[in-house]
Amino acid sequence: MKLLSVNLGRPKAVPYTDHPDGVTGIDKQPTDGTVRVTAPGPRGAGASGVAGDAVCDTRHHGGDEQAVYAVAREDMDDWERELGRTLPNGAFGENLTTTGLDVSGARIGERWRIGPDLVLEVTCGRIPCRTFQGHLGERRWVRRFTEKGAPGAYLRVIEPGEIRVGDPVAIVHRPDHEVTVALQFRAVTTRRELLPRLLAAGEALHPESLAAARKYVETHGA
Repeated sequence: MKLLSVNLGRPKAVPYTDHPDGVTGIDKQPTDGTVRVTAPGPRGAGASGVAGDAVCDTRHHGGDEQAVYAVAREDMDDWERELGRTLPNGAFGENLTTTGLDVSGARIGERWRIGPDLVLEVTCGRIPCRTFQGHLGERRWVRRFTEKGAPGAYLRVIEPGEIRVGDPVAIVHRPDHEVTVALQFRAVTTRRELLPRLLAAGEALHPESLAAARKYVETHGA
């Protein structure tokens, strides 16, 4: 398991974003240099946890619970075959493109050590949006991405550190529950009846998912 690519975005004006200034950092490009990763601060105040990377719409993206976004190269390869086009590393707006790691199958609260120092913790899957669809230029992309159910993972920073292409990725903690990124994603998108199962992941869940699960149980029961 290792990093194939570390990808950074710069603010770019586009016609397909809801950002008030019409800019997005989703067009991320690989970098060969060493990149520092730290906790950026709460959503709305903090943006990307990856130095040199832009998160423009901090209303919905970035912050400590979504400091880093990772996608498995294997999932992108599946999409290449389905779409009949090349998807370079960074094409999904991910900071980290990995190989040998089941990113969407990771458990909420699972911790990864990348390189010598950085430790990240899985919080949730990526919800597709209009900006993502416009960036890819694929019709019905939000629906198709959701149906596939392999969203990649957002992560919070537990221990800051520096990373670069080729660094090993090691799973250093795997919780004993069965709440994976894929399960969390289905529960908050297409199968709300799964929400009670998310509670097994506890405080490791993204706060919005945890609140949704608790509200569902209060309203519908477990």
